Amino acid sequence: MTTEPLLLPVTADTLWTATQMVVGFIAAMFIGSMVVPGLERKGYKLPNGEELPYKLTGMSLFFLTHVAVAVATFGFGISLAPIVHHFWSLFAVTNVVAIAWTLALFFWGRRSPDVLKSEEATSLPIPQVVQDLWYGNELNPRWFGVDIKMFMYQPSLIGVYLIVASFPYAQYERHGVITPQMYCFVGFWFTYLFTHYVKEEFMLSTWDIIAENFGFMLVWGDLVYVPFLYSLPGWWLVDQTEPFSTTTWSLLVVLHLVCLWVFREANWQKERYKRDREALIWGRTPETIGGRLLVSGFWGIGRKINYTGEIGVYISFALCTGFGSPFPYLLPLSLLILLTWRAGRDDKRCRAKYGELWEAYCKRARFRIIPFIY
Repeated sequence: MTTEPLLLPVTADTLWTATQMVVGFIAAMFIGSMVVPGLERKGYKLPNGEELPYKLTGMSLFFLTHVAVAVATFGFGISLAPIVHHFWSLFAVTNVVAIAWTLALFFWGRRSPDVLKSEEATSLPIPQVVQDLWYGNELNPRWFGVDIKMFMYQPSLIGVYLIVASFPYAQYERHGVITPQMYCFVGFWFTYLFTHYVKEEFMLSTWDIIAENFGFMLVWGDLVYVPFLYSLPGWWLVDQTEPFSTTTWSLLVVLHLVCLWVFREANWQKERYKRDREALIWGRTPETIGGRLLVSGFWGIGRKINYTGEIGVYISFALCTGFGSPFPYLLPLSLLILLTWRAGRDDKRCRAKYGELWEAYCKRARFRIIPFIY
């Protein structure tokens, strides 16, 4: 046990250490994306009719990360607690990296007038250069054969996992124990990411990949927003040494698994349908409106029922801290705001794309995210 401060102040030394950690981690993920084996999949048809090939290396990188952490911990006695100690320096450095990455993408996207861009037009009354920096000016940037938009999920998701995994190291270092709720927090993140990577190809059908250019909005979201905000509950768990009762953490596990099932199964149903229009959903042939809009399974219940499950998953993360502070609940609250805004944007886009079919679908699946409310 130690009485040393949990957080180190930001100094030139901590910033240099954080720079090595951030740049080294992203570089390892990028090189790994180039060299480790992965599933070969084709993306969905782009506005120019092209279907880009993808190598999906997420599960390989997720597995290798566990191997590296296990070897470092049990073979060399290396702790992940310094990630917690250098949190603010890591946050500062990662913001700088996100800005630099955005500028690199901006200039790369201006290399040719034929660069493919999203068809979605923004109505914001701002200069084009600002739009190109914020939203991005290329739909599918690729560097050294790696699709940058898909790649960025690796330092984002594995990054938040490493921050989350560093909290039990810090708790044990400070108090000599790891509580059941801390195990739940890390375990929930493991199941969340494992179920993501086991069906990683579903990401190819998401709005981010199909319809969004890649600029600061997504870069900062991937590198900063996700790792540093989504790990927020861990700060309220490090010094919480009173363990949850068996009943409490068992009910928490059930809540997490149910919400995770809704979230993942909804996404997987849509992915299966897009790949194979005859694939069974809940044991039945898919039902559609106009042969285009799926209304079987979860998609007959709500238009964004996957968002419902995802918000529930993040509520389960926050519940690991109990009710001693409202701050861990900023995580699901921020996601509720973000997904509500995104659901509105998607509704507008689909209404323009499908017309009367979308109106008919809305009558069938009456709710966007929260049944009987919204």
